Amino acid sequence: MTPIEQSVPLAGAIPCTDLASTYRRIIWRLMPFLLIAFIINAIDRINISFAKLRMAEDIVLSDAAYGIGAGIFYFGYILFEVPSNLYMQRVGARATLTRIMVLWGAVTVATAFVTTANQLIAARFLLGMAEAGFFPGVILYLTYWFPAALRGRITAAFMMSGVIAGVICGPLAGVIMSHLHGWLGLHDWQVLFVLTGVPAIVLGIFGWFWLTDKPAQAAWLSPEQKQALAAVLATERDKSHGGFAQVLRDPRLYVAGLAYFCIYSGSITVSYWMPTLIRDFGLDDLTTIGTVATLPYLGALAGMYLLGRSSDRHLERRWHLGLTMLVSACSFALLGFTQGHAVLSITLMTLGAAAALSSMPLFWTIPPAFLNAASAAGGIAVISSLGHLAGVVSQTAVGAIKTATGNLYLAFDLIAAVLVLGALALLIGIPAHSLNERRNGR
Repeated sequence: MTPIEQSVPLAGAIPCTDLASTYRRIIWRLMPFLLIAFIINAIDRINISFAKLRMAEDIVLSDAAYGIGAGIFYFGYILFEVPSNLYMQRVGARATLTRIMVLWGAVTVATAFVTTANQLIAARFLLGMAEAGFFPGVILYLTYWFPAALRGRITAAFMMSGVIAGVICGPLAGVIMSHLHGWLGLHDWQVLFVLTGVPAIVLGIFGWFWLTDKPAQAAWLSPEQKQALAAVLATERDKSHGGFAQVLRDPRLYVAGLAYFCIYSGSITVSYWMPTLIRDFGLDDLTTIGTVATLPYLGALAGMYLLGRSSDRHLERRWHLGLTMLVSACSFALLGFTQGHAVLSITLMTLGAAAALSSMPLFWTIPPAFLNAASAAGGIAVISSLGHLAGVVSQTAVGAIKTATGNLYLAFDLIAAVLVLGALALLIGIPAHSLNERRNGR
């Protein structure tokens, strides 16, 4: 039996091998598009961290203003995240996801033409509004096509594409900004925004013709395949109970939101401030900075694989996640003691960032273990929104600390403390016995 055949549930008299063939067809139809979309999404979020190295002088951008610009993106994102996910249930995934992609690509291109710090802040707010609902929308979209037995690894694969974006973005930004300055009369950082924004628009238009809202509408599946999928997914829905209003009364929702806030504080601070931190290590060449910036993402890919494999084998999530967060916290806390030692600083930065990034897919195995199908759309969006508050708070705080003290290491001490808080909240606030995965003996 293949791994898919071992994982898929049976649907009446439908043979397991037939279901496995159906899921492989769905994977090859949908997942390449979604993976590429998330790579572009992540690049269009973090490209500003490299653009900052050159645009700061052109538009008189202070570290504090940059922190506000990085953070206000999440304010716009949070405002529209839950409404977008709820609205997606009415208008469909195809219309929602393609609209989001075209809008965020257009805003990214427009960011190339800002001339002041305030304009950049406004552009980042609009980018957050445009992107709102993409990540939770895809998480919800996957529940329309895959049963719980497959959804974990499918979600992990989707999230790993965001880390792959980190591997790509550094060298890509370095090449563009080093060699395309003056293209069409644009500065190097302007070219970066244009060339990373256009692919989102193109892929969004393509997605309108490629995506299908639900299996029943898929012309590329046979009637028998649609019937089998409907039977499997209906069985899961029949086992669900309660809705969005009920899940809002579940304290685990807010504990999970706090834990995600703390994890996101670590991972997003790395994404937005890593090029500046690397330059503080004494490296000035843009190509070198871009290359070094890939190391945490390469480490995260290895960490995601090893953590996912171990947590699946032991059927344990909380301690795997909590200890990974503590490794990240310790690495960031020790950074201040390595000032003047580039190799040690890069090693600790890589370990801390890789651990923080590795925590993300591991975290998202926990909410589905206490959310049911009826509450998944709203519950996932609420947790995601609470976590994305970190983008507003942490980036503004880091920018203010850097401007006031000139020392970015102090900001990473703060992030270390936040990660410790998140690990403790998770381990205390979400007991293992309260998770469906544990109760079901999976």
